[in-house]
Amino acid sequence: MSRAIQQISLYAVLLAIGGGVGWAGSRQFYPVADRSVAQEEEPAPVAVDVAVRESPIAQAPPPTFEQINQNFIAEAAEKVGPAVVRIDSSRTVSSIPDPLRRFFGDDSPLPPSQERVEQGTGSGFILTEDGRIVTNAHVVEGSSTVTVTLRDGRTYEGRVLGVDNVTDVAAIKIDAEELPTVTLGRSDELIPGQWAIAIGNPLGLDNTVTAGIISATGRSSLDVGIPDRRVRFIQTDAAINPGNSGGPLLNDRGEVIGINTAIRADAQGLGFAIPIETASRIVTQLFDDGKAEHPYLGIQMVDLSPELKEQINQERRVDVTLTADEGVLILQVVRNAPAESAGIRPGDVIRRVNNVEVQSASDVQEQVELTSIGEPVSVEIQRGDELQTLEVRPTAFPDS
Repeated sequence: MSRAIQQISLYAVLLAIGGGVGWAGSRQFYPVADRSVAQEEEPAPVAVDVAVRESPIAQAPPPTFEQINQNFIAEAAEKVGPAVVRIDSSRTVSSIPDPLRRFFGDDSPLPPSQERVEQGTGSGFILTEDGRIVTNAHVVEGSSTVTVTLRDGRTYEGRVLGVDNVTDVAAIKIDAEELPTVTLGRSDELIPGQWAIAIGNPLGLDNTVTAGIISATGRSSLDVGIPDRRVRFIQTDAAINPGNSGGPLLNDRGEVIGINTAIRADAQGLGFAIPIETASRIVTQLFDDGKAEHPYLGIQMVDLSPELKEQINQERRVDVTLTADEGVLILQVVRNAPAESAGIRPGDVIRRVNNVEVQSASDVQEQVELTSIGEPVSVEIQRGDELQTLEVRPTAFPDS
C-alpha cells in the first residue's frame, strides 16, 4: 500500500472515532444533540423516588387541617361548633292534667294525680363570652334551671332568664368567661337556593352537622303548622331532627341566620328556623327585662280571595257586602281592644300598614310586630268601596 493511501485510511478511522465521541458526550459540536442532554437531566426524579422508598425520614409530613379542609361546610362547622351547646332540661308534670281533673271534679273516680319528671334535650348557641345563650322556648319549657354542656365537655348550670312563647325564643345565662361565641349574620336578604348548614344535638348525638339549601323564606306560622307563633320562618332541607331545636342555622360563611325550631311531622326534608333578626330582638328583651312584649291590635284576620268573598257575602258573615277580591279581611274585632277603639270593624279589608302594602295576614302581623307598644300605627282599610286610614295604638299582647 502506498504512503498516500495509508494516510487516507488513518484519517478516515480518526474521523469515525471523533464522530462517535462527539455524539455521545459533546454538546459543543453537535447542538442538535440537545435531546440527548434532556435525557441526561431527567433521571433526577428517579433518584429522589428511590431515596423516598429507602428512607422513611424523607416522607412528606401529613397535611394540616387547613390544607385538607377546603370544604366551606367543614370550615363553618369548625368555626361555630365550639359555641353550640347541648341543653338538658327537666320538669315535673302531673300524670292527669289539671283541666281533666277539674272537668270530672274532685269526687271523680279518677286516681289521684301523680307527679313525674319529664326530661328533654335540645340545642343552643353562645352569644357572648360571659355566657349568654339563646335557644327555643319549648326546649326549656317548665324549667327554671337547665344543664348546659359545651363541645369540649365542660358542663354548667344554666338559669332560664326569660321565655317568649309567641316567637318560641328563650334566654339562658351560665356563669363563665372567655367562652367561644357565634357570629350573627342576616336573613332578610336570603333567597331560595343558598346554602344552609345546621348544627345541633339531634337524638343526643352532640354537634351533628347537616347541610342543604334555603328552600323558601317568609313561611307563615300557619304554613308551618303552629298558627299561634308570630314568626315568618325560614324553610330549609338541611336535616333537622328532635334535639336540633334551638341550634343555629348558618350560611356558607358560618354566620348564624336563624334558630332551628320545627319540622313537619307529615313530610321529610322540611325544616324551619326563626330568622336571626327576630330572635335577636326578642332575646335582647328577655335578657334585659325577663320578658318580651308584642304589639297587639285585637283583630282576627284571614286572607281574602274571590271564592271566600262570594262565600262570606252569601252567608252574610259580616255586616257589609264585600267588593274586594283580595287583601286581608277582618272577621272579628276583640271588644275593648285597640282596633275597636280606633274604629276598625268586621268586614274591613286592610290594604296598608304604616304605608306598607300588605297582601296577607302574615304581612299585617309582621308590620305590626315591627312597631312599638303605645305608638300610633297607620292602618289603611277598604270599607265597601271607600278607603279610610285609621290610627291604632297597640297595647301589649295579653298573656291569655
